[in-house]
Amino acid sequence: MEKFKTLEIVQKSAKSSVFHLYLNRPSQRNALSPDFFSEFPKALSSLDQSPDVSVVVLTGAGRHFCAGIDLKSLNSSSEPSLSGDRGRGGERLRRHIKALQDSVTAIERCRKPVIASIDGACIGGGIDIVTACDIRFCTKDAFFSVKEVDLAITADLGTLQRLPSIVGYGNAMELALTGRRFSGPEAKQLGLVSGVFGSGQEMDEGVRIVAEGIASKSPLAVIGTKAVLLRSRDLNLEQGLDYVATWNSSMLFSDDLTEAVSAQIQKRKPVFAKL
Repeated sequence: MEKFKTLEIVQKSAKSSVFHLYLNRPSQRNALSPDFFSEFPKALSSLDQSPDVSVVVLTGAGRHFCAGIDLKSLNSSSEPSLSGDRGRGGERLRRHIKALQDSVTAIERCRKPVIASIDGACIGGGIDIVTACDIRFCTKDAFFSVKEVDLAITADLGTLQRLPSIVGYGNAMELALTGRRFSGPEAKQLGLVSGVFGSGQEMDEGVRIVAEGIASKSPLAVIGTKAVLLRSRDLNLEQGLDYVATWNSSMLFSDDLTEAVSAQIQKRKPVFAKL
């Protein structure tokens, strides 16, 4: 695996197909720098393309998940739009924002499930990242904030598009307009996370069990479930049913199906080929 300035990829067990992707700037509370936005899609693509990877666990090195975008990089990104022709500056800034958005959407482009494991701060850009993940867990000490409104900007990397379908429109509006801090247990109550753990150690073990469970299933079924759920989010019911029919017409009759049925009959664990 490639080495990165702002990230680290770790395989904790040689026998496991669960890989950990760490946001790795602990001294800056994993604030998102320009290097992060160029490296993150590359890291996810390498994990996606590796047949040894079934599930990705995304977490923060150190005490915090992510303190949001690095304010120094936010300052520098606004400078080009303020000089010269306003129209051209605005077009450059729009292109820059679209590139940053694309870096976060790389989580959804990754065929393999991405599980967010959140401790400490998950602020601003951290919310953009976790709302793009497939499953989210946190500790009771985790805290969250859709912080952009306090920096006089409109959140633009995906929170306002993804959060409403996770926590409901009214809750998303309230969190985004107030920018208030909310706790891990409240995140669970809102539906932002699937579970809250008493400590980081307990979360590591709980997330490991979930991730290994998913990794033991048919990789074709897992990537299909993620792809169809994401696609169906943007389709009406009839279109969504049509999409999954088309998907399964090409993927359904696989060696994985034969193995899954045989394993059920023989009362054993199935063994699937890598993808």
